[in-house]
Amino acid sequence: MWKWQADAACRGMDSSVFFSPHGERGLARRRREESARAMCQTCPVSSPCALFAEASREPYGVWGGCTEAERHSHHATNS
Repeated sequence: MWKWQADAACRGMDSSVFFSPHGERGLARRRREESARAMCQTCPVSSPCALFAEASREPYGVWGGCTEAERHSHHATNS
Protein backbone atom coordinates (compact mmCIF):
# COMPACT_ATOMS: atom_id res chain seq x y z
CA MET A 1 0.00 0.00 0.00
CA TRP A 2 2.88 2.40 0.74
CA LYS A 3 5.39 1.04 -1.79
CA TRP A 4 4.95 4.11 -4.04
CA GLN A 5 6.47 6.31 -1.32
CA ALA A 6 9.94 4.94 -2.01
CA ASP A 7 9.93 6.82 -5.33
CA ALA A 8 8.36 10.05 -4.05
CA ALA A 9 10.14 13.30 -4.93
CA CYS A 10 9.39 14.56 -1.41
CA ARG A 11 10.98 11.58 0.32
CA GLY A 12 13.16 12.88 3.15
CA MET A 13 11.95 16.48 2.82
CA ASP A 14 10.71 18.53 5.73
CA SER A 15 6.97 17.86 5.99
CA SER A 16 6.30 21.54 6.74
CA VAL A 17 6.33 22.13 2.97
CA PHE A 18 3.20 19.98 2.68
CA PHE A 19 1.43 20.55 6.00
CA SER A 20 0.38 23.94 7.33
CA PRO A 21 1.45 25.12 10.75
CA HIS A 22 -1.27 26.04 13.23
CA GLY A 23 -2.97 29.29 12.26
CA GLU A 24 -1.49 29.59 8.77
CA ARG A 25 -3.80 31.55 6.49
CA GLY A 26 -4.03 33.72 3.40
CA LEU A 27 -0.99 34.48 1.31
CA ALA A 28 1.41 32.44 3.46
CA ARG A 29 -0.77 29.36 3.07
CA ARG A 30 -1.20 29.85 -0.70
CA ARG A 31 2.56 30.27 -1.16
CA ARG A 32 3.33 27.12 0.82
CA GLU A 33 0.69 25.15 -1.09
CA GLU A 34 2.07 26.42 -4.43
CA SER A 35 5.55 25.33 -3.39
CA ALA A 36 4.24 21.88 -2.47
CA ARG A 37 2.31 21.60 -5.74
CA ALA A 38 5.48 22.49 -7.68
CA MET A 39 7.25 19.58 -6.00
CA CYS A 40 4.31 17.28 -6.76
CA GLN A 41 4.40 18.22 -10.45
CA THR A 42 7.91 16.76 -10.73
CA CYS A 43 7.06 13.63 -8.77
CA PRO A 44 6.81 10.26 -10.55
CA VAL A 45 4.27 8.98 -8.02
CA SER A 46 1.97 11.99 -7.65
CA SER A 47 -1.02 10.00 -8.95
CA PRO A 48 -0.82 7.16 -6.42
CA CYS A 49 -0.13 9.74 -3.71
CA ALA A 50 -3.27 11.71 -4.60
CA LEU A 51 -5.31 8.50 -4.85
CA PHE A 52 -4.09 7.38 -1.44
CA ALA A 53 -5.07 10.70 0.16
CA GLU A 54 -8.47 10.58 -1.53
CA ALA A 55 -9.18 6.96 -0.57
CA SER A 56 -8.08 7.42 3.03
CA ARG A 57 -9.83 10.80 3.30
CA GLU A 58 -6.59 12.40 4.46
CA PRO A 59 -7.73 15.60 6.20
CA TYR A 60 -4.44 17.52 6.14
CA GLY A 61 -1.72 18.61 3.76
CA VAL A 62 -0.94 18.58 0.08
CA TRP A 63 -0.87 15.07 -1.36
CA GLY A 64 -0.20 14.41 -5.04
CA GLY A 65 -0.69 18.09 -5.79
CA CYS A 66 -4.13 18.30 -4.16
CA THR A 67 -4.77 20.49 -1.14
CA GLU A 68 -6.93 19.53 1.80
CA ALA A 69 -9.55 22.06 0.66
CA GLU A 70 -9.67 20.48 -2.81
CA ARG A 71 -10.07 16.99 -1.35
CA HIS A 72 -12.77 18.19 1.02
CA SER A 73 -14.60 19.88 -1.85
CA HIS A 74 -14.35 16.73 -3.94
CA HIS A 75 -15.82 14.63 -1.12
CA ALA A 76 -18.64 17.13 -0.61
CA THR A 77 -19.63 17.09 -4.29
CA ASN A 78 -19.42 13.29 -4.51
CA SER A 79 -21.40 12.54 -1.37
